[in-house]
Amino acid sequence: MMHQDDKSKEMVKRQFAQHADKYVASESHAKGNDLALLVAWLQPHSAWVALDVATGGGHVAKTLAPHVAHVFATDLTPRMLMRAAEHLRPECPNIWYMVADAEALPFLDRTFDAVTCRIAPHHFPRPEEFIREVARVLKPGGRFLLIDNVSPEDKQLGLFINKIEKTRDESHIRCLTIEEWRTLFAAAGLTERRGALRRKTYDFPVWVARMARDTKQIEAVEKLLIEAVDEVKQYFAVKIQNEKVISLQVDEWMVLLEK
Repeated sequence: MMHQDDKSKEMVKRQFAQHADKYVASESHAKGNDLALLVAWLQPHSAWVALDVATGGGHVAKTLAPHVAHVFATDLTPRMLMRAAEHLRPECPNIWYMVADAEALPFLDRTFDAVTCRIAPHHFPRPEEFIREVARVLKPGGRFLLIDNVSPEDKQLGLFINKIEKTRDESHIRCLTIEEWRTLFAAAGLTERRGALRRKTYDFPVWVARMARDTKQIEAVEKLLIEAVDEVKQYFAVKIQNEKVISLQVDEWMVLLEK
């Protein structure tokens, strides 16, 4: 009998296999402001070996590649990894691609100088296992840079944004709060060095279509936003014109940690 976590991971693989091309080409993933900050925060060395977990379209791996000796790019979804490799190989010969589960990394202890993971952990069934694995494969003094959407500390706002994400994308598990992440970091022996919380704007039609199966699913997401109470609409800056959602904003956290 398949465990619930295994079912969740199979869902992730199905979803991202179907939409792999969209993620490789995604403007919001390929050109986010956080990519420019990533190198400045990590301050990578040319001799480093880095790991990018759940690489998706490979945008972080591509950003890191010119600054380090090697980047290992892993993803749970073989098709996603193949599309990223096809896209990146001509200009980034020092990236190596491996199918891997973020919660069971196939590497020895103390292998990497740096680990990154961007806009992916909300798909992980057991984020505590992911953080333990990151800490395990990092060298002492190694750096870990995490970027992901986070839930507001307010419980109702947190429930709402996770419901929206789940309605849009069945492979979504949950956006954690910053305090929940900090608890996991402390338990794994990782020390927070720097963090920044920002508001990220989604162009609703583009964002919702990236993972939705059909117009019925898109309409369900839009209905939730339109019918939300004023407090929710204000917090997520939901913009509506002519009874159509134009955009919304979510919280994204970028944090640098050290082992």
